[in-house]
Amino acid sequence: MLKKKVLTAATLAAVLAAPTLQAQEKTDFRLAWTIYAGWMPWGYIEDSGIMDKWAAKYGIDVEVVQLNDYIESINQYTAGAFDGVTATNMDALSIPAGGGVDSTALIVGDYSDGNDAIITKGEVALADLAGKPVNLVELSVSHYLLARALESVELSERDLGGVINTSDADMIAAFQTPDVEVVVTWNPLVSAILEDPEAFSLYDSSDIPGEIIDCLFVNTDVLEANPAFGKAVTGAWYETMALMASGTAEGDKALSAMAEAAGTDLAGYKAQLAATAMFYTPESAKAFAEDAALPDTMVSVANFLFDKGILGEGAPSPDFVGVTYPDGSTTGDAGNVNMRYDTTYVSMAAEGAL
Repeated sequence: MLKKKVLTAATLAAVLAAPTLQAQEKTDFRLAWTIYAGWMPWGYIEDSGIMDKWAAKYGIDVEVVQLNDYIESINQYTAGAFDGVTATNMDALSIPAGGGVDSTALIVGDYSDGNDAIITKGEVALADLAGKPVNLVELSVSHYLLARALESVELSERDLGGVINTSDADMIAAFQTPDVEVVVTWNPLVSAILEDPEAFSLYDSSDIPGEIIDCLFVNTDVLEANPAFGKAVTGAWYETMALMASGTAEGDKALSAMAEAAGTDLAGYKAQLAATAMFYTPESAKAFAEDAALPDTMVSVANFLFDKGILGEGAPSPDFVGVTYPDGSTTGDAGNVNMRYDTTYVSMAAEGAL
């Protein structure tokens, strides 16, 4: 069984009060992750000793810590309690980047290809959402998925019966109550909710492929001051990716450990991975990050965030935050770059240079 590192509420309060990260050389680093199909490898990396092995190679220590609440984990990272966090492209743009914390997508791990879904009680059409309340983690990728779905049938959020902000930790219980008809969430919650005979998957992220991107974001200043940190984390990740994709008994053992941590079995976790476009090789991650479609996606995401008023305090336009790409191009404000897609370390992995 995996031994999960979960912070208590008291510890969370303590680290929240910690000073913000300084751009200086150091030897101890902390990463935060939360339960999601594409992020389960982080727990295995910690508990299997793979992270320790790679950290020791570079003379550092990297602790990978599981938190229970996704948005809280990003808030903790933004406050300086962690050097990196698992987050989607949208949430990283709105919370740390929009809040002035320069972040780099060190690991572009996957994009959701069905793992995020709108689930209803009983089979309905998208147009039937008009007038219905919807439970989701407000202003998260679930909100973005809902907006994209509504666009496709010429509806908007104001046509709904309201959006009810619901923690991911409470989503399964919420769906089981008689008053909740529609939820929007991500795996493994999607798989659990769909076990209900009443549950119907109305729309999912496979309808917008490549738009909900799951990454490990790290503090750019910390990364620049500590390249060993980037090398160790990237090396640990791709060793684990190779194991997961190996088709061996050892690979299935690793997948089974991830499945147990996600509250499912091997078959269930493999089903979740089937709805996740994982980049198992550094070459595939590099190709995605360097594809011309990525800037278009980020512009679309920035427009959504600006429309919701969450791109950053006082953001005057969707171009408020600058985002840079591997070819050196920028979308948004080149004078306010706080988000970066950089393939330096993934290129090292591809070249066997870690």
